[in-house]
Amino acid sequence: MGKWESSILTKFVLVLSFATVSFANSSSGLRAFYLVQQWLGSYCNQRGTKCCYPPTGKPSPDFTIYGFWPYYRDGSFPYNCGDDNYDVGRIKFLENRLRKEWPSFTCPQIGRKFWVHEWNKHGTCSKSSLGEIPYFQAALNLKNRANVFKALARAGIKPNNRFYSLKSIKKAITRSIGFHPWVVCNHNAQGKSQIWQVTLCADKTGRKLVNCPYIPRGRGNCASKIMFPSFY
Repeated sequence: MGKWESSILTKFVLVLSFATVSFANSSSGLRAFYLVQQWLGSYCNQRGTKCCYPPTGKPSPDFTIYGFWPYYRDGSFPYNCGDDNYDVGRIKFLENRLRKEWPSFTCPQIGRKFWVHEWNKHGTCSKSSLGEIPYFQAALNLKNRANVFKALARAGIKPNNRFYSLKSIKKAITRSIGFHPWVVCNHNAQGKSQIWQVTLCADKTGRKLVNCPYIPRGRGNCASKIMFPSFY
């Protein structure tokens, strides 16, 4: 083998080695969880949206869990990560908490099928870190630690159909909970911008809040002043 061929082979091996390292570093390992909470008033007052209360009746005003989404090291938000034998009976002891903190308001009510859907779509993508029961427990525990409704109330921001600056809302949540939120807005039937979702992040164990590694852009942009509508 000549020097030129030897040099080409050496470069090829180096490139292949770097590519292998790069691929390993970008492999789809779990990096964090996104805990997304929503305000029912902003979900139900959209044009064409109809909400139904759960069988337990109208809940007390509060933000409720919208989703608990795994985020991978390669920057992706995976979903539907394979078939899983979901046993809804295993989380029966959590149902009272789930009805309160992670309810569904679709019409007609779908009951336990809603949590089956959440596990199949998102929970299965976090099985390397959290099993079925720990997945739901982690979301519930984090929601109680990140109480958005109380954080806003402490700053005098209440669901009274008034407009508040987006800056003051983010500041109130950050001061109370200790981490910067990602706030998503939608529009009510009259076209007014309003607070809808608040997202905070947890580490890959699902046990403690962390700063979000990545904030998606171009979705649910808020006006500088947004409405905090009354509870549905």
